[in-house]
Formats: sequence, C-alpha cells, structure tokens
Amino acid sequence: MEVRMGRRVARHAPLTVVFTALLAVLTAGAAAPPTPPRAPDPVAAPVKEPVATGYGGAVASVDADASAVGIEVLRRGGNAVDAAVATAAALGVTEPYSAGIGGGGYFVYYDAGKRRVHTIDGRETAPRSAGAALFQENGKPIPFAEGVTSGLGVGTPGTPATWEAALAAWGSRPLAQLLKPAERLARNGFTVDETFRSQTRANEARFRDFPASAELFLPGGRLPEPGSVFRNPDLARTYAEIGRKGTRVMYRGGVARDIVGTVRAPEVREGATRVVRPGDLTLRDLATYETVRRQPTRVAYRGLDVYGMAPSSSGGTSVGEALNILERTDLAGLSEAKYLHRFIEASRITFADRGRWVGDPAFEDVPVRELLSQRYADSRACLIRDDSVLTSPLPPGDPRSPRPCGSEGRAVPTTYEGESTTHLTVADRWGNVVAYTLTIESTGGSGITVPGRGFLLNNELTDFSFAPADPAVHDPNLPGPGKRPRSSMSPTIVLDDRSRPVLALGSPGGATIITTVLQTLNGVVDRGLPLADAIAAPRASQRNQTTTELEPELWNSPLRAELEALGHAFRQNPEIGAATGVQRLPDGRWVAAAEKARRGGGSAMVVRPAGR
Repeated sequence: MEVRMGRRVARHAPLTVVFTALLAVLTAGAAAPPTPPRAPDPVAAPVKEPVATGYGGAVASVDADASAVGIEVLRRGGNAVDAAVATAAALGVTEPYSAGIGGGGYFVYYDAGKRRVHTIDGRETAPRSAGAALFQENGKPIPFAEGVTSGLGVGTPGTPATWEAALAAWGSRPLAQLLKPAERLARNGFTVDETFRSQTRANEARFRDFPASAELFLPGGRLPEPGSVFRNPDLARTYAEIGRKGTRVMYRGGVARDIVGTVRAPEVREGATRVVRPGDLTLRDLATYETVRRQPTRVAYRGLDVYGMAPSSSGGTSVGEALNILERTDLAGLSEAKYLHRFIEASRITFADRGRWVGDPAFEDVPVRELLSQRYADSRACLIRDDSVLTSPLPPGDPRSPRPCGSEGRAVPTTYEGESTTHLTVADRWGNVVAYTLTIESTGGSGITVPGRGFLLNNELTDFSFAPADPAVHDPNLPGPGKRPRSSMSPTIVLDDRSRPVLALGSPGGATIITTVLQTLNGVVDRGLPLADAIAAPRASQRNQTTTELEPELWNSPLRAELEALGHAFRQNPEIGAATGVQRLPDGRWVAAAEKARRGGGSAMVVRPAGR
C-alpha cells in the first residue's frame, strides 16, 4: 500500500513548561551577548562516546550535539519520532555537508503499540520538465562533476515534508518545538572539529565560486579552524520561520521562492571559470511535492524479521535479497576468509539484480515480491562456489522466472552514487524505534547555498543514470518528470518472533550503504559480535564491479592474500560507511552504538545510563 502525504499541519498541544525546561538544559552555558557585536557563547559540546547502555531510550548519530538534542527530547517525555526529527534538525546545523532541509531521505518507524513497521519515502523528485536526457547534451552525457555542481542536479527537497508527515502520523510534539534546539545551536554555534574542516577543505574550490556558500562556510575567506565556533544565523532564522509558519514556507512560501530562484539562476562569483548549469525546478514542483507512505520490505532471516525501505530506495530489496542468498549458509561456522568470500559474492549478485530491476515504482514495474522471495535467492545463490570467484559485471537474473544458477540478459556496470549522507537511530521508553537516513547526496551537495537561508541544495538528481550503461538493456533509473532517483539508503529495523524490536541500524556511504548494513547485520546476527564491534569491524564492499573495495585493516591483513588466491581483486578505500544503531537487550536495556573512528567517530547516548 502506498499513501501519498501532503503537507497537512498536525494539531498539537501548545508549548509547555516542560519544553521550557528542555531549552534551559540544552542552552546551559550559552550566555547572551551583553552588547553587539559579540555573539552568544556556544553550547558546551557534550562528550562524544561510540557506545552507551541503559534505560529510557537511546539515540545514535554521527554528532554529539545532535544526539544530545534527541536525548533531551526523550528525557522530557517526547517519543522516538519527536527525538528523530529534533536530532535530524540539529544534524542540519552540525552536518550541513551531509544532510539538511535542502535534501531528502527515508524514515522507517516501528510502532510498539501496534507492533508494526511503517515507512515514509521522502526522496527528492525531478522537475516536471525532466526527461530521460536531463543530463545529456548533443546526445552525450555531460561530465558528472558538472551535473553535481549545478542547478540541474537539484531535486525538490523532501526532508521538511518528511518531518511533518512523521509528526502528523506518530509524533507527540509540534515541529516548532522540536526545531528550537537546532535553531539555538545554529545561532550560538558549535565547535569545529577536524572532520568538519577537512570536508570544508574538500569543497573549498566549489564554495569559493558561489558567494553565498563562501560567506557561510569560509568565514573571513578562510577555512574554519578546529576548536573555533561555527555559527549559522541564516539557518537559525529559517528554522524559526518554519516553526512559525510551518513547512509550507519550504514549498509555497518565501523559502520556496528563494530555492527556485537559486536553482534557476545560481549566483556565481565574477571571474569563475566553472561551468554551472541552471536547473528547471519550478514553484509548482515544490507546491505539488508529496511524501509517500510505502509498505516496508520484509524478509525472514535466522528466525528474525528484517524490515527495510522499499523502492524508490534499493536498500530494502538489496539487503533483503543478499540475506536470502546467505540464509542457506552457516556463516557462524565459517572462517573469516570464507565468510567474506560468501558476503562479497552475495553482494555482487544483488547489485547485478538491483541495476536491472529497481527504480521509482511510479515509473517502473519493480518486482519487489519476487526479488525478495527465497526461491529467487536460491536460484542465484547456486552461482556461488567456494573455490572460485564470479566475474563482474555479472548479468542479472529474472526474479519473475527464476532459473537455477541462471542469468538473463546482458551485464551492465553499477553507476556511481555520491557518498555523503547521515543516519540516526532512536528508541524511546515505550519501545518505539526510528531508523532514519537523510542526505543532500555528495559531500557538500550541489555546493550551492540558498542566499540568506543558511542551507545547501542537494544534487540528488545525479543519482539518476545520465545515460543507459548499455542502450540494449533497459535502465530503470533514467530521469523522468517528477521521478525519484534510485537510492541505496537502507534504514533497517529487525524484529524477533514476537514482533518486538531487537536491532535497528543504517549508514551513509552511497551504494556502500547496502554492503555496510548487510555486513553489520551479519556481524551481529551471524558472527555473534556486539553491535558496537560489528559497526567498528573493517569493511569490504562489492557492487558488481571488477574489484572489491577494502578498508585498510582488511587491505593490510593476511585475509586479502587468502581471498586473492581464490581470484578476488581489490582496491583500497580509506573509509566505508559510518553506521549507527540501537539494540534492545533481553533485560530491557538499550545499547546505542556509533562509529569509533570513521568520520571522526559517532555519538551514542541513552536517557538513563546503566549503573546510575
């Protein structure tokens, strides 16, 4: 079932004394300026820890300020949906190159009262004028980088509408209240770390070509220094306006007009040599945007039910198919090398099928049920041999008419997908759980900041195929009017045989999201690792390509030689994914877990730590 959600405003109780207390807690130490122009002191940054165990609920994200915002919402009586929205809004401040109101994402929610999983597709959409040749000139694809840094790659943002839809369906606090901590964080500032500086440095040339981006992210014309305070008063004002007027300002009001004006005529500095193409986004595109309530994907695995995000994301179908392929193998009894061999081959097969069959279901007939059938998985699993390696690109199978060990049609390579995204995972005292992945696509998105608004626009439309990899093979991911580009985002919730949550997780990382989530699930469910260790474990990623990516710890390990002896070929990737998750222990405690090192480490918190 799909339910399209407009931007109707939820009716909630007015602001309460309780939230006044919340703001006091969140802003402790934030002294107001005695006289201009001195800005207020930033909120003291909480300590960043990758794992926490306790009661009353949990939050895991990449950022300590954002996780602390979510924890305070839970502590003051908000539920998991409230905390997820507040955390996401804070990440729009502290992780502006990965996510924000200029982007979109997928929201997966477990309702403890009804013991059901729900999802919201808040993916960006192409303009109504978009055709299959959106990224082509004279019959040939434009350079990928020119699609990224342009108005052409900007889709209608879905994040604000996702927040409103989630709160209207399952929240207990009004959006205005939940935006206040992020608004204050944007106004008072946060402490710059090395990751923020390095991401700014990677975008410096692009940012300098757009005056609004340079003014915001290169204050005084320089890279922000670690330990300095970064403030975004424009975003604070934008959040305040959304709080007063609702998300309609993003789709029909002043913010919408500013977005459209920026996309259609990006302001580029005088003398810049960069080719910056305008886009064709219109006010009608924004005004008619809708989120979609979709049935989640579901597969049974080792006595558990694994729920994920259905197309337009390929995350749920791909993770589910790979788990089904691995279901017949006792992964717990394999050596590390033999497990990695099976994992790599299952991933290769899954990506071959993903490329052929998965796209926006409003435009493509996606065989979701067949892709997730055990019968189909078994027909593909028999391709895997213990003493040899499959060759990529591997042809897809036909899920509607599976043949044992058979492939159908011609092989096509996997197209590139940007890797800058963020994921947050939340659980509350009642057992409700949210796994929410949101993005602006590439690190820094399009590189284009909406002047006076404080946020970057996405380049999400570059997730479309610029052209078919093979003109003789149908590509389900070509652009189209109002179409959602295929995504790899894989927010996942795992339930036990009584439909109670045991695990929820997700990750950023473009197409590596799928393999990151799959490998982490294998780590916990099959390999018996604690969640924090499964997240920290060194990663591999095979996406139907001639070589498999390895993180340095695996690259420098004897395991590489063992796998190369079978025929595997590798290339090194310094960092794959940046997962977060929560796990419910049998005694009722929550474990929140995040990265120990990737992206500078993540932040896991619980409402009431065990032992206190």
